[in-house]
Formats: sequence, structure tokens, C-alpha cells
Amino acid sequence: MREIVHRHLGKVVAGAALAVAGTAVMIGITLPGTAGADESGGASGGAQAAQQGGQGPDAVRPGVVQQAPAEGKTGTGRDPLTDDEMRRVEKIALNKQLLTSGENVDGDRGPQRLSVDLADPEANELDDPDAPRRAEVTFYDYKSDTLVTKTVNLETGKVERTGSQHGVQPPLSRDENAEAAALLIADPLGAGLKADYKDATGHELTSADQLLLNGAVYRATPGGQPAVLDKCGEHRCVRLFPKVKNGPWIDARWLIVDLSARKVAELGRH
Repeated sequence: MREIVHRHLGKVVAGAALAVAGTAVMIGITLPGTAGADESGGASGGAQAAQQGGQGPDAVRPGVVQQAPAEGKTGTGRDPLTDDEMRRVEKIALNKQLLTSGENVDGDRGPQRLSVDLADPEANELDDPDAPRRAEVTFYDYKSDTLVTKTVNLETGKVERTGSQHGVQPPLSRDENAEAAALLIADPLGAGLKADYKDATGHELTSADQLLLNGAVYRATPGGQPAVLDKCGEHRCVRLFPKVKNGPWIDARWLIVDLSARKVAELGRH
């Protein structure tokens, strides 16, 4: 197998790790050779200051606010959330106002769900074996570029806390990476990606489903990128690391997708 082949985007990388130094964020990102991507088609978020793991990163689809479902299977104590618990708390957290005013990564109604996690107990409950289980549900509203976090008490079915933050960019969900790839494929700047894919496979690249995707949140620094990317950090922006299924990584690190503005731009190469 070829180790490094010079191609349209710079390189198709097969079998060798590629260390990436970000232009706007001075962090190191290492791409594995044949492993490291979610071979089921998922994606893992990149290293960022705001680190929030997530469970079930599928986007919230447009729909009608419904009454929270029956509790179903529940965990106890600090057990991980069950699937039933995650579905239930998401419906509780997604109230009518958030559903009708928010927007997800596809531009559809309702905010983008990022994660559903077991919340930490309150300070006065640390030694209480009967402390209530709570879940923290995180959404990203693309309409207002707002991170919304809701804490739901699993016993009472009530939202106990709601927080909204701007400029906070947790790791990307699978749907966000897929939408970034779709925007890149459709953009003229994606021509090199498509050419590299065809060179590696002999087939045309027409859909994000043909790739395995990792993505890292990109943040702007003054003068460190084209003006079109200056809002990255306030906007949700992605640096993609695409991989041909059962094949090589394609070096697309110079291309940034602004998911909030739905635009693609190229960084200068140093």
C-alpha cells in the first residue's frame, strides 16, 4: 500500500499517522493510519477547551412536543443512564419554546441534541445513597449559536436548571460531522476531496455516507484565518478528517466548514 501519495488536497494518507498543528488553535491532532475512526460511520469530537462527552449524539428532529413517556427501564445510583431514561429526559428537556424557536444543524426546527449524560449529585447529596438521579441534556441552537444545557430530575420528571452559553463549543456530534462533509462535498472547495476519493476508490464521492468522519471544533484567532472564518468560536466551525471506508485518510485539514453560516473556506498553507 502506498504510504503517502501527493494528491489534489496535498496528500492521501494511508498507513501512517499524520500530526496536525492547527493554524487558529495551537493544539496537536494525530490521525491514525487504519484505525481510530468510528468504523460504523460515527465520529469523535476533537480536542477543545470545552470537553463534554456525550451519549446518543443524534440530532433532534422536527416534531410535536409530547408528554414525557413512561419511565421504562431505570438505573439506580450512579449507574449509567438507560436508553429509556435518555429518551425520557430528552423529551422533558425539549419544551415547546425550544422546539419551535430552535434550529438544528440541517436548518430544521428544533435544536441539535449533543449529549445526554448522568449529572453529578448536589454537594449535600454526595454521601446520600438515595440521592435522586439527574440527567444533563445538552443542545446547540444554530439559530442563535447558543449552547443550552438542562438538568432533569429523573424521579420527579422536572427540569431543575437551565443554562445558556455563547461561544462555548463542545465536541461535535455525528450528525454535525456528516453535515459538514455534505457542505464540503457540495462546495467548489470540495473538488480536491472528491478527486482524492476517486483516486483512492475509482468511484465518485457524492455523499458523506461514503466516508468515515472525525471532526474537531475550529476556533478563530485574530488575523489567523480568512475573514470569512473570523466568527469561528462564536459560530460552530469544523475541521474535518475524512477517511475512505476500508481505505486511507484524506488530508483536508486546510478546509474549514462554518456550520452556523453554512460556508466553506480554505486556510493558508504554511
